[in-house]
This record gives sequence, C-alpha cells and structure tokens, in this order.
Amino acid sequence: MRLTRAGEYAIRCVLYLSALDRDEAVSRREICEAMGIPHHFLGKIAQELSKAGLLAISQGARGGYRLGRAPGEISLLEVLEAVEGEIILNDCLESRTACARSLTCPVHPVWAKARDALRRSLGGVSFASLAGKETGAAAPNGDGPSPDNIPAAARR
Repeated sequence: MRLTRAGEYAIRCVLYLSALDRDEAVSRREICEAMGIPHHFLGKIAQELSKAGLLAISQGARGGYRLGRAPGEISLLEVLEAVEGEIILNDCLESRTACARSLTCPVHPVWAKARDALRRSLGGVSFASLAGKETGAAAPNGDGPSPDNIPAAARR
C-alpha cells in the first residue's frame, strides 16, 4: 500500500486547519502556499473532504475552507478514507468473490489482521494530537501552525 498524493495533500490541508486558532474561513491560496499543495489539486481534494463532513467550504470574497468538526473529532483514518477510499490491502478482503481461494487461503487472515491493525492505528490518531493541541502546544504567536507544532512530514 502506498499513500497517493491526494491522501498526502488531504492530510496536509486538515493538519493546517487543525493547527489554526481562528474560526474564519481560510483561503485555498493560504493553505496551498503554507503546505506545498498545488492549487488546482486542493479544490478536488476539498470537495471529497466536504462530502465526508470533514471540511466546510464557503464561496465568495470571504470564502474558503474551515474544518467541519473539531480537530479532536477527526481521525487520520477518516481523512485518508475520504480521498483514498476504504483501506483494503488486498482485493480478497473487499469481496470473497475476488479470489476463489479466499475461504481456504492461509494468507487471507493475515491480510485481514494487518488491515484491521492499520485501521485501528490510523483511527486512533486525531488531528488535535497531530497539531499539538491535545497537550496545549500552540504556535509561538498563538495564530496558527508553525514549524514547531506541525510535523515535518506535513511541511514537505
């Protein structure tokens, strides 16, 4: 399994919004510039996040993006699956008819166990924890994300 660019950019977007201490909408341009996301790509990703209830999009001069729920209520799993689809690992886990051997295959339960462990791990990580908000960490000026409270992977 390999995370796509869409998944990576969705995580960066939600992470940026999670680290902000303001309630107004944030422009697409601001998010793209801060998190290294191609402008044209964020619009499509934002639509998927919005459909999942993770992002609210407002139009107009004061439009932009804001989180659909509090950062502590959004998991890494939810964001990934909103843009990537359900984490499966192997076709046999999605449908028993995908493989004629799935009922007798000794590897099938291993795939299932690995998928379940990955989903539990990603589901147990909130964006509040990623943005440093569970421990009370904030940006030095209290106005949003900084290199000190955004993980290096999100700043690439």
